[in-house]
Amino acid sequence: MGPLEIIVHIKDVKGNQMAAKISGTFTIDNNTFKFSAIAFGRIGGHNIGAKISKTTEKALEKLGYDVNEVLDVLQKNLVSGNITLPEGLQKESFADS
Repeated sequence: MGPLEIIVHIKDVKGNQMAAKISGTFTIDNNTFKFSAIAFGRIGGHNIGAKISKTTEKALEKLGYDVNEVLDVLQKNLVSGNITLPEGLQKESFADS
C-alpha cells in the first residue's frame, strides 16, 4: 500500500495570518469527513493543528485507517497548501505557498 492520499477542501477560514480557524472536509478513497484546524503564523513558519471528531475517528478505524497517520497527512497538506479552496478565498491567508 502506497502513501495515504487525502484530498483536503477548505470551506471557511476565520482570522488572520497570526491565527486562523479553518473548517473543511477531507476525502480518502471516496469517503469524506469533516475537520477543523487552528493555524498559527510564527517565527520559522506556520503550525497547524487539525482536529477530527470521535465519530470521525471511529469511522476511519472501521475503514481500516490509522487515525494518527490520517491526521499527520491532513496537517502536512494544510501546511504545504495542498488543498482546494472555495471561490474568493486566498491561500496566502494561512498557507506558505
